[in-house]
Amino acid sequence: MTTQQPNTPVAAAEELPGEVSLRPESLSDYVGQGAVCRNLEIAIAAARARGETLDHLLLVGPPGLGKTSLAHIVARAMGGRIHPTSGPVIEKAGDLAAILTSLERGDVLFIDEIHRLGKAIEEILYPAMEDYRIDIVIGEGPSARSISLSLARFTLIGATTRSGMLSGPLRSRFGNTFTLEFYEPFELAEIVRRSARRLGIGIDDDAARLVSERSRGTPRVANRLLRRLRDYAQVKARGHITAEVAEAAMQTLGVDAAGFDAMDRRFLSILVEKFEGGPVGIETMAAALGEDADTLEEVYEPYLIRCGFLQKTPRGRVATARAYQHLGVTPRREQRSLFD
Repeated sequence: MTTQQPNTPVAAAEELPGEVSLRPESLSDYVGQGAVCRNLEIAIAAARARGETLDHLLLVGPPGLGKTSLAHIVARAMGGRIHPTSGPVIEKAGDLAAILTSLERGDVLFIDEIHRLGKAIEEILYPAMEDYRIDIVIGEGPSARSISLSLARFTLIGATTRSGMLSGPLRSRFGNTFTLEFYEPFELAEIVRRSARRLGIGIDDDAARLVSERSRGTPRVANRLLRRLRDYAQVKARGHITAEVAEAAMQTLGVDAAGFDAMDRRFLSILVEKFEGGPVGIETMAAALGEDADTLEEVYEPYLIRCGFLQKTPRGRVATARAYQHLGVTPRREQRSLFD
């Protein structure tokens, strides 16, 4: 992605310059998302057997679940190059036209945050996805004319955290839509152990489980935490990560037993203490937190909702009984009656 991300575990990059890549290189190396991987494996094998390019794919899910990794795997499996970009970056029709005309047969165009494409850009994509051509208007006014350019057969992989914001016409042009789910702790523990081997870190199974339980169901968070535990262990524990070392490092990082960081706790605290548990609108919460509303909806809320700390209602966000318990706050009498 080229857009700037908030300083949170969820949005942290999986690889840093000069670091060992932790991305899986094939579907056999990819942990979790079993149904998605099985269907992708069949689609790739069938396309290769027919000598065709893969149908366009739409990957849906919260940040950090492996959408970008899957796009790279598909490109590698189909023998093409991957051309990554993101919706907010493509501002003009000429930007998209330049990308599309540079593609070769079998290449993958990966558009992250595809729900943020402008309407005019979407309309250029329609014939490109269906007929592998684009129509370009040259000139202005009475002398303007339209020319049609043929494109190499390519695969568009779109990734989105907000599938509801995709227009119907764009969504209907994807041959396959896969929804990625949050990971189970045992899957994340396997990812942590695999990543530790690649990084040359010694880690006990208990420590790997501890990391997995605080990774918000997200591989990107697990890998970020592992890197920080590596730093701590090298300085404080001779480079080996035990459960005790992992717990001490988590306390230093401010990551609690639920996997919450300072922003998560601040979100719940403001909702409970300043707004009496809600309901409160997302824009109001964003103003109180000094954070972008889209970031709250895409980065923080999915995990809070999944864990049962937050509810989205027609009137706004509402803290649950678990949120009060986690913060050690006693709800008022009228709020307690809502939890009974």
